Amino acid sequence: MPAPVEDSACTAVVVGAGIGGLGAARALLQAGWCVRVLEQAARLDPVGAGLTVWPNGVRALDALGVPLRGGTSRPGTSGLRTRSGRWLSRSDTTGYAARYGAPLVAVHRADLQQSLLDSLPTGTVTLGARVTGLHQDEAAASVEHSAGSIRAALVVLADGLMSPTRHLVVGPAPRARYAGYTAWRGVTAPGAQLPELHGTTESWGRGERFGIVPLAEGRTYWFATANAPEHQRAHGGAAGEHAEVLRRFRGWHAPVAQVLAATAPGSVLRHDVYDLRPDPVTYVRGRLVLVGDAAHAMTPDLGQGACQALEDAATLGALLRTEADVDPALARYDALRRPRAQLLARRSHQVGAVAQLSGRAATTARELAMRATPSSVVGRQLASTLDWQPPAVP
Repeated sequence: MPAPVEDSACTAVVVGAGIGGLGAARALLQAGWCVRVLEQAARLDPVGAGLTVWPNGVRALDALGVPLRGGTSRPGTSGLRTRSGRWLSRSDTTGYAARYGAPLVAVHRADLQQSLLDSLPTGTVTLGARVTGLHQDEAAASVEHSAGSIRAALVVLADGLMSPTRHLVVGPAPRARYAGYTAWRGVTAPGAQLPELHGTTESWGRGERFGIVPLAEGRTYWFATANAPEHQRAHGGAAGEHAEVLRRFRGWHAPVAQVLAATAPGSVLRHDVYDLRPDPVTYVRGRLVLVGDAAHAMTPDLGQGACQALEDAATLGALLRTEADVDPALARYDALRRPRAQLLARRSHQVGAVAQLSGRAATTARELAMRATPSSVVGRQLASTLDWQPPAVP
């Protein structure tokens, strides 16, 4: 018996059930749409490690009406250090809530994804649904997938950095670009005996970095980066990667060694770092709209990847509630989101290039410049990112 064909002028299809896709689904439901999320994975496993949701991302979640479960806001001294532990720059995050209208929150990626999933009605997400065809006319689009087909007035493409559908909006030019370094990530076991952490820190060496982020329930998220050839991997899978991080960061300041020792070797993740280049010339074509990494995949150096996906979702939902017609709403979405997200993607790439410097003279000059930069300058740069507000909804 053939799969049913859905046809509705108020139906929206979201391709991808990551943070951007689930956020967009929530926003569209708020705007009165009937929403179907198609996810090619057979199940949504709690994968990933930690991430920081900056005040702009928290504000986007507030606009979506999604409570962030499992997150922790631990105000204190955060900043950058050398591999020996000497401070290069630091800031007090205690005043973030008052200054930016929301705190800085650290959360496990799986908890954020689950919070978004819990905000959707049961049955919204169809798992194991791989998109096999997508065609549009002036008023709608037909989405063919492994579980049937849907005709929808709007299709949100939120299928990630390696999006197989992005070309339908912008052509083949924007592709994943290797940033020149690889990243390891891990989360310590709950209750691990570690020194009390009062803030997020990132330490810079020569072509290497190590970051520490306290999470809820006594867990600690950590990440490490190193300049390396693309696709290079340690022998022995996750345990081999754990050994590689231990080797690379032996001798760094406390509590780096303790954090690594408190991490199960089999849980360590490794991914090469990419962004999207060249910048897409549009995020919209007809009734197709790009969201999240499919639109603006960026390096993690500003911690804005998830935040920008949430901003996308909140903006799209607000505009569809404000505009009577879909087409003007999508045009305004592109005008609002593309310049901001692309600016932050460029800044993130620049920060990563500086952070991954490896020459002795270059890293010495970098440290001198960072210690000489007034905190007021850093604050102004930060404010331009964190002061974001979603479009007003009548």
